[in-house]
Amino acid sequence: MDGWLLPLSIALIGMTGTLFAPLLTQRLVGRFQSEQFERQERMAEGQWQREQQAAELDVRRACYVAAMAGYRRYRIELMSFLWRAHKAQAEGAAGGGAGERAAGRADLEAARQAMHVAFAEAQLVGSDSVVAELDATAERLAQAFYRVLRLDEGDPVPDGDFEAIKADLLGLGERWKEMRAAMRADLGTDARLQRGR
Repeated sequence: MDGWLLPLSIALIGMTGTLFAPLLTQRLVGRFQSEQFERQERMAEGQWQREQQAAELDVRRACYVAAMAGYRRYRIELMSFLWRAHKAQAEGAAGGGAGERAAGRADLEAARQAMHVAFAEAQLVGSDSVVAELDATAERLAQAFYRVLRLDEGDPVPDGDFEAIKADLLGLGERWKEMRAAMRADLGTDARLQRGR
């Protein structure tokens, strides 16, 4: 009895192995394919996130460039209008140069509106530090605008004479540097430049 039980057991084990081998192989292949698919999904997700970050960075960069260009143009127009107002007061001409002043006021208003649009766009996508700098800069520019208009109308505010306003507008250069530094930090420009050295 012992002589035929051993071969039968071996045959049963062999047949069972033969029958279950495809199932086991299929399961192992399925697990491998599932892991490979998950790995590909993670890679695709990572690529998509990198592309999204690059797109967001491009949008922020474009908004910041527009904001800085709008700021510069507005500040230049404010300085120009201030000089026109000062010149008109110095000449004492009530109506003299009215056409030039009106054109200057139209240029100033166009620059002001363009700056407001550019700042608004940048405020939507900018970091908190950039938005704080934009708000502080916009407030200083609004104060300068008000003071320049009051001077032009011949009703200057206290400490709103030509020299005080000119000093204020020139001092806005420091505000511009702070705003630019916040934008560069938000874009990571300074860190990339330091790594490139």
